[in-house]
Amino acid sequence: MLHVRLITPPEQTDDVVRLIESAVGTAHLVVLPSAARRPAGDVVLCDVAREAGDELLDGLRELGVDRSGSITVENLDLTLSEQAEQAEKKAPGEAADAVLWEELAEATSEESSLSVTYLAFITLATMIAACGVVLDNAVLIVGAMAVGPEFGPLAGIATALVQRAPRLALRSLTALLAGFALAMTVTVGFALSMDAVGLFSEAKLEGPRPGTGFVAVPDAFSFVVAVLAGAAGTLSLTSAKSGALVGVAISVTTIPAAANAAVALAYGDTAQTWGSTVQLLLNLSGIVLAGTLTLLVQKWLWSRQRERGTGKAG
Repeated sequence: MLHVRLITPPEQTDDVVRLIESAVGTAHLVVLPSAARRPAGDVVLCDVAREAGDELLDGLRELGVDRSGSITVENLDLTLSEQAEQAEKKAPGEAADAVLWEELAEATSEESSLSVTYLAFITLATMIAACGVVLDNAVLIVGAMAVGPEFGPLAGIATALVQRAPRLALRSLTALLAGFALAMTVTVGFALSMDAVGLFSEAKLEGPRPGTGFVAVPDAFSFVVAVLAGAAGTLSLTSAKSGALVGVAISVTTIPAAANAAVALAYGDTAQTWGSTVQLLLNLSGIVLAGTLTLLVQKWLWSRQRERGTGKAG
């Protein structure tokens, strides 16, 4: 269940209450007249089944509540109520499959901002991966994948394409390109510094690397794995049963490929630099494609669920 808290102007409260009472999957409606001070107005509280939440939010935004007052939504971990159980039964679909588009846009917008923290994480992840590719150490590669924040902007681009949100698309693309540019530039310097103290060497990079050599050899499977990873990451992001941005660790070769390209560039190995760059681009495009298609399918499925739910109610 979701808990919805609204602040509405007194003249708009009746319309809001009628909308909530007529909406499928709502329960526990409470109206507190003149309870709000900033902005001044009435406070309206209700719970709604997650699978019916997106439709209710759309209706509230059509009434202009987000402009004249406020809309706040919280996830409820436990609700012991027969009315809540009935509301969930009436709502179409399953809560775990529901997509709250406003929540998704908010999450991806926050995770795709070009912040100091984002730049620090992507740079540190690339430097860790650089150690992994030079030492042919799979543990370091996995660690870099877990640290890397690049799935946030990738999910932001996919969400922006589906929701037709050019500002989110521009913000996400800027974070993605600037993040990788900075991370790879710093990693080039890092590789040269490690070489100067004898911890990196061109021989290690050019030698047999059975565990990590694949990041410089793009092939059809690179794109296939990226598509699968993108679909899995997007589902984890939209599912009610997943944590925030579980998909940060699902991309197999984005951060490692960027790191390999940077280290190879430091040693002037254009073949490996090019191969790793192609690998990176294949993975980025595959993840965005899969994320976009996954969201489009989810959007279509939920529109069908709404139609069936409306038909049954009628």
